[in-house]
Amino acid sequence: MKVAIVHDWLIGGGAEKVVLELHRMFPMAPIYTSYATDEWRKKLSGKVRTNYLQNWPFPKLRKFIPFLRGLWFSRLHLDDYDLVISSSGAEAKFVKTRAGAKHIAYIHAPTHYYWDRYDDYLEHPGFGMFDWLARLGLKILVGPMRRWDYRAAQRPDYLIANSNFTKQQIKKYYDRDSVVIHPPVDVKRFQADSREPVADGQRQGFVIAGRQTPYKRFDLAVAACTELGLPLTVIGDGPDHKKLKRMAGPTIKFTGHVSADEVISHFQLAKGFIFPGLDDFGIVAVEAMAAGCPVIAYRAGGALDYINRTTGVFFNDQTPESLTKAMEGFNQRPFNNGAIAAQAGKFSPEVFQKSMSNVLERL
Repeated sequence: MKVAIVHDWLIGGGAEKVVLELHRMFPMAPIYTSYATDEWRKKLSGKVRTNYLQNWPFPKLRKFIPFLRGLWFSRLHLDDYDLVISSSGAEAKFVKTRAGAKHIAYIHAPTHYYWDRYDDYLEHPGFGMFDWLARLGLKILVGPMRRWDYRAAQRPDYLIANSNFTKQQIKKYYDRDSVVIHPPVDVKRFQADSREPVADGQRQGFVIAGRQTPYKRFDLAVAACTELGLPLTVIGDGPDHKKLKRMAGPTIKFTGHVSADEVISHFQLAKGFIFPGLDDFGIVAVEAMAAGCPVIAYRAGGALDYINRTTGVFFNDQTPESLTKAMEGFNQRPFNNGAIAAQAGKFSPEVFQKSMSNVLERL
């Protein structure tokens, strides 16, 4: 069986981890994508195949041209393949296959900037001095691109969602059924530690990590911990970084970007991980769980698939007051860090590969 893998772009993130596991399942399969970093070319054993966007003279503008990505993916010559697996939160699902071939689409989300987060992207494009251009492009293109995106989502033979939330979004925007296979999380790496494990009840402070963009709502964590006078370590950077620093009290510490080992250490030492945004899945929260760290999450999105009484607590509204109330309750509850890490094991790469293999066998 000849297999091809297709992905939107390879620059780093949770979606790329799905591609990495698919590559491990099908090491000889070429991986078609609009553009890729050298790091990801190495990770994927030189199997990456890109297009003219790879050498685009203005690389920062590549995100503004979804119609060119869609055009390239829809014109890929994939007639030689019996099975095509697309990993898509944007245009990779636009590919076409020959009669008799199978196309399985792993959907990370219906394309955010056309559907459920259109208004968010319009208000906060996240491109700095190019925000005006992003807004203009969205307003002009959203109508025809929505129609093209919907038609493309009807092509795959089988749709896989990365969470139950995404499954509902697929039904809402694409009017198609799907099955859920959670993305792979490198849980063993976050569990591994050479030093003595921190005893239950001995962890200190809270942590939040990721790209500091408006929809991830880092501001809620900063505001709540400032109000309660609780220590919070903020890992990462992003468009909201300066705003967060201005509103932070003396108990808030900003690390900027740190090494992967330092992230693991923070997760293993923290009393709790705060996850205040609405995410389609939220790999970083499961990574924190793998380190034995309970999660305080907004009650929505992918978090509903892995947060329960064993692994953390929810807050109901995206307000500082709601999060503050949840944190006060969290501080009164004991958690078994080993049990939390064990729950995270349900999202391992091995589980992902087994689930994908089961789908292929059924087809």
